Amino acid sequence: MTVAYVCTDPGVPVFGRKGASVHVQAVLAALQRRGEQVHLVTARPGGPVPPHLADLPVHQVPRARHADPAAREVASQQADAEVTQILDRLHTSHGVHLVYERYSLWGRAASAWARDHQVPHLLEVNAPLVQEQAEHRVLVDRTGAEDVAAAALSATTAAVCVSDPVATWARRHAADPTRVHTLANGVDTTRITPGPALTEEPFTIGFVGTLKPWHGLPVLLEALALVLADDPGYRLLLVGDGPEREALTGRAEQLGIADAVELTGALDPTEVPAQLHRMHLAVAPYPGGGDFYFSPLKLYEYLAAGLPTVASAVGALPDLLDQGRLGVLVEPGHPRKLADAITALRQDPQRRHRLGRAARQEMVRHHDWTGVVQRALSLVGRC
Repeated sequence: MTVAYVCTDPGVPVFGRKGASVHVQAVLAALQRRGEQVHLVTARPGGPVPPHLADLPVHQVPRARHADPAAREVASQQADAEVTQILDRLHTSHGVHLVYERYSLWGRAASAWARDHQVPHLLEVNAPLVQEQAEHRVLVDRTGAEDVAAAALSATTAAVCVSDPVATWARRHAADPTRVHTLANGVDTTRITPGPALTEEPFTIGFVGTLKPWHGLPVLLEALALVLADDPGYRLLLVGDGPEREALTGRAEQLGIADAVELTGALDPTEVPAQLHRMHLAVAPYPGGGDFYFSPLKLYEYLAAGLPTVASAVGALPDLLDQGRLGVLVEPGHPRKLADAITALRQDPQRRHRLGRAARQEMVRHHDWTGVVQRALSLVGRC
């Protein structure tokens, strides 16, 4: 069947390095593996099409670039309206059988087009974007953004949300809440695989992700300082880049641990598996408090790589780690508890092996993107 995959969020460079980029590429690849004829409709390709998606046709809508927030919001809505024309052309030339859309703040045209043409529409909701934009960026027309969310969620055939808190938010906007489902993220278990067993020192603690405040990295630095005070044979590998880089390097210097911290900078998704293979264990030290609605891709990648994992007990992470069967859960915001968990794992290689093996098996059996996409398509009768 012909699938139009729509992602008009200007903050998501589809072929870029962000977590959202990895997510979109994974879904596109899973659809192609099924033999579907996929067309990408996007506001921001973000770079050349990667080799594994080389045959993917790309249809670009204008990207709003205004400095003024209000003007940018208007331009984003105008750009979204052009999705209708693209879908019309695709339908005439190929016959569109499914519209698979990643929800964006101003995206309402694709769901309306699908409804009017009686084509199944699947809306993937990764975050309560209205709330995010208002709290962390600038949102001038909040009422308009709420209206767009309500229109898209009410027109869709089915919405899949990455966590229960996101689904709760979506149901408040949907005319028919029964169309909203929770479907957690996945991982490409053929791209992310376990590496050879590490025997060399120092013992490497790893983190993958954008260096932003909500990842709890200052607590990780303090935990590293604690373990180094007892044993100099540790190092921290931070895979990624972001606005907190300078603050983190400064804090590492203050703690006297800068020599034990390596920052790789931003990497292409194809380079991440090799970095995972350099780690003895991986961490997700999210802070507590607030509404933790994420389904972090990094956790799925850690587990698919067979890495023993230490994560904060927040949001859906205890369920993902099966209450500790697949990883170690710690109270968020406590460097000492994080340090103790890391030390205990270092001292117990058999436990590390058991955790890593169980995690890998769980990801292959239940969280590979092939199965996740299959379950999503079943909700709109296209499995």
